[in-house]
Amino acid sequence: MIVLGLLLLLAGWLTGVSLLYTVGAIVLIVGVVFFVLGNVGRPVGGRRVWY
Repeated sequence: MIVLGLLLLLAGWLTGVSLLYTVGAIVLIVGVVFFVLGNVGRPVGGRRVWY
């Protein structure tokens, strides 16, 4: 999710499409939150590991 968020953020910034930029930022933030929660050992949505 982090990589997808970065790609969408970059694509939105390069093309000037604000929707891609916004969606990319949201996906990036969600990916970072899942990553941090997973690394501290807290299960997210009933799962300890997200692939």
